[in-house]
Amino acid sequence: MAYHSFLLEPISCHAWNKDRSQIALCPNNHDVHIYKKDGTKWTKIHELKEHNGQVTGIDWAPDSNRIVTCGADRNAYVWTLKEGTWKPTLVILRINRAARCVKWSPRENKFAVGSGSRLISICYFEQENDWWVCKHIKKPIRSTILSLDWHPNNVLLAAGSCDFKCRVFSAYIKEVEEKPGPTPWGSKMPFGEMLFESGGSGAAAQASAGAGAGGGAGGGGWVHSVCFSHSGNRLAWTSHDSTVCVAEGGKRGTVNSLSSETLPLLCVTFITENSLVAAGHDCYPVLFVYDGAKGSLTFGGKLDIPKQAAQKGISARERFQNLDRRASENQNAEQHLNSLHKNSISQISVLEGGRNQCSKFCTTGMDGGMSIWDVKTLESAMKNLKIV
Repeated sequence: MAYHSFLLEPISCHAWNKDRSQIALCPNNHDVHIYKKDGTKWTKIHELKEHNGQVTGIDWAPDSNRIVTCGADRNAYVWTLKEGTWKPTLVILRINRAARCVKWSPRENKFAVGSGSRLISICYFEQENDWWVCKHIKKPIRSTILSLDWHPNNVLLAAGSCDFKCRVFSAYIKEVEEKPGPTPWGSKMPFGEMLFESGGSGAAAQASAGAGAGGGAGGGGWVHSVCFSHSGNRLAWTSHDSTVCVAEGGKRGTVNSLSSETLPLLCVTFITENSLVAAGHDCYPVLFVYDGAKGSLTFGGKLDIPKQAAQKGISARERFQNLDRRASENQNAEQHLNSLHKNSISQISVLEGGRNQCSKFCTTGMDGGMSIWDVKTLESAMKNLKIV
């Protein structure tokens, strides 16, 4: 495990480039900073300045030097690296509330932006006019979109929102891609078709006619994070009521949920087809194990570090920085906080191995720091940790 403190300000969002040598992050303001790894240190090499509202989402294209950002100014920009300088191109989102999250599709031919306008903008490049345009997914969304994730087939899109719902939509754009084939989530996929919905205390999961009607309780709070598995057959999400849920498309939309004892979890990702890592206000990542045969979701362990390692070699300056991050002068709280992060973790991203066999993942948080976690090290350090 490695921890690097970038800033005193919280890191509200981040994204990695293809070879994981650079990271783009927002220091909780209007700008985006790009850092490059130089040995064991990180050096700031670029600043992206175009938004006039807080940057709320960043995503780096999987296979190219393009970055998309969105913000509270209701705008999104696609940044392209030309002659050593990042050049922005404005995206026409057609929204009247803040943009909240953004995600490139796997093939990079489109991206999705969730907003407070109770809709999702699916953006694609229009060659004739040389600009980015969008189509809207509106129904039946009733509140702000907080999180997005693409299915590996480049067509299906999962969305979590403040109306307590997790949904799967078709984001098929006939102008830029071929007609998709059937999936466990459904076979008929015109643009905007809802293939799955689950959420709300005691609410039943619903699926389209192509996937069949499902059952099971979802979460009872804002859906902070959604994530497809590597195969795309499973979908996980976390809610503000500290619930973690997993749905399987091939099992008629069945939802398996687990109410954890942690504070609300803000982010989640698959690290194998049967294992998830989530994190949030408890300042450390936790493991959940899903058994598809039994349809059970269990708590796999707290991914933490010994207190001695957390405090080893800390200078007086670093100690005061940590106190400033938490706006607290309580020394006892410092002694009892054994995790690497000293404030809420806001985002998790897979660094190596992909979602089918992750070997390293990264977390950033409201303490202005980034942690890189080695799965094998964690597995050997915790005897009760079993990743299947």
